[in-house]
Amino acid sequence: MKNFDTRTYNISDFIEWESKGQLELSPKFQRKSVWTERAKSYLVDTVLRGKPIPKILITQSLRDGKNIRTVIDGQQRLRAILGYYAGEFALSRAHNAELAGYLYENLDQDIKAEFLKYEIGVDMLFDLSYEDTLDVFARLNTYSVKLNPQELLNAQYLGFFKQAAHSLGLRHVRYWIEGGVMSEKQVTRMAEAELGSDLLGMLIDGIQSKKQIPSYFRKYDDKEVEVAAAEKKFLGTMAYVGALYPPEQLKVTNWARVHFFNSLFCAVAHCLYGLPGASDIPRKSLTKGGLSSARAKLDEITAQYDAVTVDGARPTMDLLKFIETSRRATTDASSRKARVSYICAQL
Repeated sequence: MKNFDTRTYNISDFIEWESKGQLELSPKFQRKSVWTERAKSYLVDTVLRGKPIPKILITQSLRDGKNIRTVIDGQQRLRAILGYYAGEFALSRAHNAELAGYLYENLDQDIKAEFLKYEIGVDMLFDLSYEDTLDVFARLNTYSVKLNPQELLNAQYLGFFKQAAHSLGLRHVRYWIEGGVMSEKQVTRMAEAELGSDLLGMLIDGIQSKKQIPSYFRKYDDKEVEVAAAEKKFLGTMAYVGALYPPEQLKVTNWARVHFFNSLFCAVAHCLYGLPGASDIPRKSLTKGGLSSARAKLDEITAQYDAVTVDGARPTMDLLKFIETSRRATTDASSRKARVSYICAQL
């Protein structure tokens, strides 16, 4: 039997409760506030953009004639929101370039009004005993899904690299799904962010193993200039790849396999901009006028790959190496570099 109500409250309601001593943010069973200012900024930016945040769980009881609302789940979210209202921190440029450095008091009046009117979903329980409250808290933590490596990075880092990789992944996710590079199920576990991180990182550091993805988040969390330059190259590369292969056409080629697509992206990026540490890989001129020629050469690569792997044709030594590095150790740096070298040479 359901013993809670689902409601919505404005941020102004929480501000009023706190000012009147009717909001308890630190019950004994809760963890202490551990969010960084960057994490708080990210949440506030979510609010200012009018996007939803997870629901908050509150129990309400009468104490000394006052309705006291104790936060069971969501205290750090509320601390961030109330802290921003109180002027404790400003918005980070990594999250909102337009409002970077703005405290709440610096916002335009209409933005302030929208902030105060923002609705937060709340599951409200009434007159819960301390024992029952502990039980609810334990049950909430029981059903947490174990995060995969990309989800952990997404939760841990909130700087320029994460924001760019996340944004680029979302921008191109429909192309990658329709092109067969990833499935919708894989996207539910952030496959698009993982691919975006992998490709963006190689535009900065050159062709690397997929295992290097965490290092990009660590090294470039605060590197706005480097990340912004790589982001422009990413967009230019994807625009050219999209012109070569519309998604429905990509899907029926070997380039739709994720490691093949990775190599195609890097080869195009190298020809257009030059990848760091890849001076030994030939760079061919790629222009809009040369799309048909480049497409024909790329089609020939996958046709030859199928002729050997499916039909048993005898390959050249260079093609054999490309095939071997496509079949095993597909995400290590040496295999990736060998594939990119072959593609660039054929172009």
